[in-house]
Amino acid sequence: MADKVEVENVNHPGKTERVDAAKYTAMRDAMLKVLPSDDPGMKAGDVVDAVKPYLPDALFPGGKTAGWWVKCVQLDLEAKSIIKRADKPPVRLFKI
Repeated sequence: MADKVEVENVNHPGKTERVDAAKYTAMRDAMLKVLPSDDPGMKAGDVVDAVKPYLPDALFPGGKTAGWWVKCVQLDLEAKSIIKRADKPPVRLFKI
């Protein structure tokens, strides 16, 4: 059984899910590498494209499932106050 990590969801405080630790860690590291530190940040859709070069092909062959993992990690990092959404649409993310 693969190692799991517990993730939070900013939209559902107090609720957690367990996900693959290796994929979570790889995506978290890639997102923190590409996200700017300034508002207004990077569009969520652009984050998916930006992280792909930093993801290990063994975990994300050809970038497969990157979109789902970006959202998963985004919601967790928002809940932990590591990243934030810009105040105005569209959804833009930046590091705090």
